[in-house]
Amino acid sequence: MNSFFEIEWRSVFNPELAREAFPYILGGLGHTLWISLLSMVIGLGLGLLLALARLSTSRLLRAIATLYISFMRGVPILVLLFMFYFGLPVINIQLDALTAAIAGFSLNSAAYMAEIIRSSLLSVDRGQQEAAQSLGLSRYRVFTGIILPQAVRLAIPPLSNVLLDLVKASSLAAMITVPEIFQRAKIVGGREFDYMTVYFVIAFIYWGICAVIAAGQEMLERHFARYL
Repeated sequence: MNSFFEIEWRSVFNPELAREAFPYILGGLGHTLWISLLSMVIGLGLGLLLALARLSTSRLLRAIATLYISFMRGVPILVLLFMFYFGLPVINIQLDALTAAIAGFSLNSAAYMAEIIRSSLLSVDRGQQEAAQSLGLSRYRVFTGIILPQAVRLAIPPLSNVLLDLVKASSLAAMITVPEIFQRAKIVGGREFDYMTVYFVIAFIYWGICAVIAAGQEMLERHFARYL
């Protein structure tokens, strides 16, 4: 009976395999972080432009930004990855797997960040903008010196959630052969016929990454709270 329970436990988690596979799986961490962080930076820049377009007085800009955001929020990221990696070669555009992953995640996350930035900008008291303009400050100075810093403080928590989602969603890049940690875990699991063990390993790796990001979020919130 004891041996039965021992065999069942080892079929769920094999410590020896976890220890041996950990360095190999962790070798994909660079791709995971590169996809997540670069997509966050690109998406943030594009998201800011989209947010400003949504707040523009131009109907055309508002319509284009609204349509883009609606489309990207309504299409699964896996579909975008397949379109960029497997679909674009049809029109003679060939992207390597890593570039296709970054493009897909950047364009998709920009839609979510645009709405976060837009709502944060609108949350700043309009009276402050009017008071600053009455003192003779230019619209650019008002935006960069008064509105944007306050909007950044409001946007930190939801933007951190976007980054957390990017880290976890980066595992989908394995579907287009990017050798990040999930793809490497699948290789080990298939070779050893033990997927549960390696899934536990990558679960703890993702948890560790997200815990670090959450700690960074708290530090940023405390930093900006000093200016309240």
